[in-house]
Amino acid sequence: MALYSEKVMDHFTNPRNVGKLDDADGIGEVGNAKCGDIMKIYIKVRDNIIVDVKFNTFGCGSAIASSSMATEMIKGKPISEALELTNKAVAEALDGLPAHKLHCSVLAEEAIRAAIKDYYDKNGIAYDKAQFPDPHDEEEEHAHNDED
Repeated sequence: MALYSEKVMDHFTNPRNVGKLDDADGIGEVGNAKCGDIMKIYIKVRDNIIVDVKFNTFGCGSAIASSSMATEMIKGKPISEALELTNKAVAEALDGLPAHKLHCSVLAEEAIRAAIKDYYDKNGIAYDKAQFPDPHDEEEEHAHNDED
């Protein structure tokens, strides 16, 4: 059995939505100090719909594939749906990730949330702070999960 699914390999070798949006409405950047992956997501929003999304990821194949898949999953969707995207959904859409690479899908979820929070902050849109937990508070938890 291959370590990576065909979908992971496809999104790694042919990533969707790579690049930068110079006129982004929200930008989210997150990283994992333990593995060195850095993910930056740019969103363009019109009438509460994510009309465009791009990413730049410095990291392993799983991080690039997770970024690619996550952007595909939120493009054209209402912000409310994008906020419901979980790392588990990203990993499942990729037909699974190796256990020691699941943190890559967590980064994708966190980067999307960070971009949406940035959009809300820039536009003075009120939101429930509980929807946007600080990823730094969870770094310790992720570090322990990586050891499993």
